[in-house]
Amino acid sequence: MRIRRLGWAGIEIEAAGKRAVIDAVTEMPQLTTFMGPLRTELLPPSGAVDLALVTHLHEDHTDAATVVAALAPDALLLRPAPAQGTARETIDTAAAEAGLAEHKVPTRIVEPWQSVGAGPFTATAVPAVDGLGAPQVSWVVEAEGRRILHCGDTLFHGHWWQIAQRLGPFDAVFLPVNGAVCTLPYLRPASPYPVDLDPAQAAAAAQLLGARLAVPIHYDTLHAIGVYEQVDDPAGTFTTACDKLGVPTRVLAPGDTLDLPVA
Repeated sequence: MRIRRLGWAGIEIEAAGKRAVIDAVTEMPQLTTFMGPLRTELLPPSGAVDLALVTHLHEDHTDAATVVAALAPDALLLRPAPAQGTARETIDTAAAEAGLAEHKVPTRIVEPWQSVGAGPFTATAVPAVDGLGAPQVSWVVEAEGRRILHCGDTLFHGHWWQIAQRLGPFDAVFLPVNGAVCTLPYLRPASPYPVDLDPAQAAAAAQLLGARLAVPIHYDTLHAIGVYEQVDDPAGTFTTACDKLGVPTRVLAPGDTLDLPVA
């Protein structure tokens, strides 16, 4: 299994000549209108995609145009259930939902603990908690005797032990680390707390999951003072926190790869 980081939360997984992606995004048009330009590169998939997964339907995790352009014939996008509520309550997922409908992306809704097989891949949705209230899952992906966990931009929660007991051990765990505090115009009053894992929380999650390797994701691309503020040096702080807990780490820049030999 070879994993290539696409930037932000996106990764690409290659196994047995097939390709899967999680949270593959190349554009964030709504976010950049009030946050300014993206600060790091976002890479497209490197070829036809046999399975696409999204953790949730925020614009920085679901990019319908990128996914539909990459999907191979008969391939699917697996996703969590749609958000429920008024237009105001679902405003942060509406654009992605509209994009999936406009581009006619073939999708399948997957509930927590449900598994779907596609070629060499088995993808299992597991519980996660979104910091802004949208439905979210994390994804366990197995192929070639290896198993990884991708955690989108979840908050800290109480399902780590259950995930580890049911689906571990994990050869690599990809965890959000930027601990972003959001002050968004449609959420008032604003919360003073992060909407995803901060570095110390992510390191603790890696330890609870029994991760053989922890990889930071979801940092540096977005940062705007007074709107969306990440912690200082997210990846470095995460690595230091993991070191103290005895959890091995690997930092991947966009385009970097991690090879997990066939078990």
